[in-house]
Amino acid sequence: MIIKNNPTNLLITLSLLLILPLVQKQWFNLYSLNINDISFYSILYYLSGAVCPSLACLYSLKNYTFYSFNKKQTQSKKIIKGKRLFFLVAINLIFLSYFIADYIYINLDLIFNLFLEEINVPKPDIPQLCFSMFFISILLIFKKSRFLLKKLILVNFILISLYLWHLQINNISVDDQFHIYRYFGLNDLNLINLFILVSIEISFYTWSFLSYKTNLSDWIVPKPQKGDFIPFLNIFIFYFFIVIYYSILT
Repeated sequence: MIIKNNPTNLLITLSLLLILPLVQKQWFNLYSLNINDISFYSILYYLSGAVCPSLACLYSLKNYTFYSFNKKQTQSKKIIKGKRLFFLVAINLIFLSYFIADYIYINLDLIFNLFLEEINVPKPDIPQLCFSMFFISILLIFKKSRFLLKKLILVNFILISLYLWHLQINNISVDDQFHIYRYFGLNDLNLINLFILVSIEISFYTWSFLSYKTNLSDWIVPKPQKGDFIPFLNIFIFYFFIVIYYSILT
């Protein structure tokens, strides 16, 4: 695995994530003094809800999108091919395309439930879901469309985070009419949103490894080495600090 993480950028980003909720609480105290009127601090507090998701997405776009691997590993005897490779490709592609399709639906569901209540968006039935997954799978196969899809996922994360921030500020309760409410059996919607993104990040990295350059056209993928598992650890560490952020903020 060839990875170029900048430790300085990581430390700065994580430091901001730990300091930000403390600052937001101070802004909230000032906002609470005049909660019925629009003020500088009320606007600042509203806008602050976009800082953490934006930092997370910028960091993910830079470090968890454009992966590079050592192609020479395919020359070794430790390779995956045949039925085992087909199984890995199929499972990963189905898992990733399903989560992306459902994640986009969660976004649309929140929009219509919060701002366009007169319009009902029915949950996709099995044929519609299968078509969406097939279309997303096609996009994942090609390099440019895969990167474009990753950017769309990150924008989706920011938007959902902002909707949840709006719900929290205005004390709007969420029941089972919201699709996101049914995930993981959790009451904290921010964690649900985060766990879905982490699941996509992990699956996206696995897919990047399987489909790197000519791996699929040659139908030969090198067995992952120890270094290839480092991004999993990086992803867990980074998003763990975002969990801490939401815990402090709550």
